[in-house]
Amino acid sequence: MKLPRLIMPTVAIARSADRFPVRRIYCVGLNYAEHAREMGNDPQRHPPFFFSKPPDAVVASGSRLPFPVNTSDFHHEVELVVVLGAGGSNVKSEHASALIFGHAVGIDLTRRDLQAAAKKAGRPWDMAKGFDHSAPIGALSLGIPPAKAPISLSVDGQVRQSGDLQDMIWAVPEIIAILSTLVALAPGDLIFTGTPSGVGPIARGQSLHGSIGALDPIDVSFEA
Repeated sequence: MKLPRLIMPTVAIARSADRFPVRRIYCVGLNYAEHAREMGNDPQRHPPFFFSKPPDAVVASGSRLPFPVNTSDFHHEVELVVVLGAGGSNVKSEHASALIFGHAVGIDLTRRDLQAAAKKAGRPWDMAKGFDHSAPIGALSLGIPPAKAPISLSVDGQVRQSGDLQDMIWAVPEIIAILSTLVALAPGDLIFTGTPSGVGPIARGQSLHGSIGALDPIDVSFEA
């Protein structure tokens, strides 16, 4: 039997023919106060916590996706995605921005019913967050992301989520610094930095549009 030939997942870079290789995807939970509250949590009591998605969960803007299996409560979460071009361990917050290659608009797709069941049973969220096609990402813009910019998501043209990056509980440099105390970061790592309030259900056949300031948006739709 021949060994399989695997293809590394990549993300588009705005106004470039090059593509960015993806090593790992990390996600921050409950990083906007209003979203923490809508999920039944007190944002003052939660230091940042992290979960992961597989690298091949990335989806390019413009994709039409199969509706995920084994869920009756499928949700959208628009997020700023930070992309690392360098790595390290125990990175100080004041040095964290030097690791950033670029940033993009992403959507953390979530099987909310599976997440709720896992929470109730005290089990991991892996199958609620890390399933196929669960990380749509728009084209990367180079450099450090803005600390302040509007972030929103629309479903079939109707705004569901709306906020501002300045509303993050933990700023991007702090997120990178704290994550680097838990794992060794490396080039190719993507970090989803949390979502504002307004997360909600997606039905078959619907289309999503996510935007952050002047970044290239993310647009995906689902098969009926």
